Amino acid sequence: MLPDFLRFAETTAREAGALTLEYFLTDAARPEFKADDTPVTVADRRAEELIRQRIAETFPGHEIVGEEFGASSGDSRYRWFIDPIDGTKSFTHGVPLYGVLLALEIDGRVEVGCAHFPALKETLSAATGCGAWWNGKPARVSEVAELDRAVCAHIDTAYFGKNGKGAKWERLQKAVYYNAGWCDAYGYLLVATGRAEIMLDPVMAVWDCGPFPPIFREAGGYFGDWSGNEGRIDGGEALATNAALRDEVVALLQG
Repeated sequence: MLPDFLRFAETTAREAGALTLEYFLTDAARPEFKADDTPVTVADRRAEELIRQRIAETFPGHEIVGEEFGASSGDSRYRWFIDPIDGTKSFTHGVPLYGVLLALEIDGRVEVGCAHFPALKETLSAATGCGAWWNGKPARVSEVAELDRAVCAHIDTAYFGKNGKGAKWERLQKAVYYNAGWCDAYGYLLVATGRAEIMLDPVMAVWDCGPFPPIFREAGGYFGDWSGNEGRIDGGEALATNAALRDEVVALLQG
């Protein structure tokens, strides 16, 4: 059953991604701003509507939680998490690092995840026991074991201080070899495919990181909070690392 859910997630994310490309690098990508000052575009809304429609057609009764249209009602064992455009700031500025995120939680555990990056033509996906896949090839984290040789991806550095994590971020960025910004979900793809070793956020909504628990389990890495608790995040800190650096990074962030 999980392979069927995985194929559905990949197909649906790619379909929604194709829709977003109709707006990317056009005047129609001009954003509005929500009450929390985050941007939203017509492409965000249309992509989420498309994904919701596909879920309703294929899996009637499944619950849905999406960034733009909230949570459906119900008590199903199955719950989908949707971020129709993760990295809307990138999207509205013509930067191709945005992604469509789709994940399925079954009985409280995320078992299937897909992160599709339409403008880059990259797809990262996984289901429990089925492996992690990057454009049809196995996805694996790197084996870099020295923190001073690690690449750390991150979002806007101001977010760390604004969320009371400035000192922890300062320690980590000084300890690694290289810090790479403007990443959003793409930073997690970089870690899962062995092109970076660390990605972290001081706070995340569940739809911002829905696919990553199964992706990192299957890719041999870690995804969870800054204290070493593995699994999905809903409003707290998020961290991804390769297995070799997990304990050292967690200790540094907790020190």
